[in-house]
Amino acid sequence: MTDTTTNARKKVLYIGGHGKVGLLAAPKLVDTNLDVHSLIRNPNQVPDIEALGATPVLRDLTEISEEQWAELLGDYDVVVWGAGNGGRAGADVTWAVDRDAALASIAGMEKLAAEGKNAPAYIMISYMGATTNTTDPADEAWYAYVESKKAVDKKLNSTDLNYLILGPAALTEEPSRGITVVEDNSELTGDQHTSRDLVADVVAELASRETLPDSPLEFIDGEGSVKDI
Repeated sequence: MTDTTTNARKKVLYIGGHGKVGLLAAPKLVDTNLDVHSLIRNPNQVPDIEALGATPVLRDLTEISEEQWAELLGDYDVVVWGAGNGGRAGADVTWAVDRDAALASIAGMEKLAAEGKNAPAYIMISYMGATTNTTDPADEAWYAYVESKKAVDKKLNSTDLNYLILGPAALTEEPSRGITVVEDNSELTGDQHTSRDLVADVVAELASRETLPDSPLEFIDGEGSVKDI
């Protein structure tokens, strides 16, 4: 893969801007000379976003239609999906956010492409092994998350969009020290971790590029440089 970057000021939308990775990623994106916008639902979070140097975009992503997604996303060069309930608020919210809203955004992207309009590069923050992972349906909230991420990643893989699925391992709060790209996650042994700070570093690095690497990009904490991925 050729490492191509640009000095042009690109416009980036981070969806889920007040999440842990989103708050870490915004200043890193700003530091790479990108025009950063963060989509959030709660107006009380506006000062936090502005303090990071990003522009708040107030929308409830569960209420955005395919057509509205197309209208919104067409204004950007890069879109990062970092939103997710992850089962924390129960199965219903997880289905609505992690599956339905994400699928609607992808449909909006496809609508843009079908109409010959600008369809931005799309970076989906998922998790390692999401397209094949399974879990017990009796655990309704976690099952909703696993099946939602699987459905969304598989949908992306069926499109001709310019996209990249990121697959970190179990997330931690530690500072980023470096990266190891995982070519075959079936060969991993023991507990593997990826710091949220590293995910934010990867997002900032790739959002500034003109060309995305092959999808999925699965990675864990390591000693390599993010600039070399």
